[in-house]
Amino acid sequence: MPKPGNSPYIIEYLDNVVTEDIPALPKTMRALIKKAIETRLAVEPIGLGKPLRYSFIGHRRIRVGDYRIVYRVDIKTNTVTIVFIKHRKNVYEE
Repeated sequence: MPKPGNSPYIIEYLDNVVTEDIPALPKTMRALIKKAIETRLAVEPIGLGKPLRYSFIGHRRIRVGDYRIVYRVDIKTNTVTIVFIKHRKNVYEE
């Protein structure tokens, strides 16, 4: 939970997420992923996300069913940038 007085994080999406990733999601997953972003990432992106390694260093991810939401957190601007949303079998092929 955020500390009292702290505002939730601002959520931003890269263009490819809006134009490719979200439209490709099954309709049932869209609602679950939207809820996860609004209730988990907007509130506690660092504590709830797993840090990634290797070529994805500096990124974190959360799991929603068989999908992964990969994002970056900018603590200075209180911003979470969604980098991509993909099925777990395709997520790290970027």
